[in-house]
Amino acid sequence: MAPSIWQILIIVIAVVLLFGAGRLPQIMGDLAKGVQSFKKGLKEEDDEKKKENNPE
Repeated sequence: MAPSIWQILIIVIAVVLLFGAGRLPQIMGDLAKGVQSFKKGLKEEDDEKKKENNPE
């Protein structure tokens, strides 16, 4: 079951009230850095597996 627009709106309002509008850009920036780091780690892991399977 996908969340409705009202559920998403309530969550957004709760987050703004908890953290304040001033800190949201900082939190989103930190979240983006975490996602980028995670993707980089996955890519490195895939590269290592390819090297193990195809030694040259």
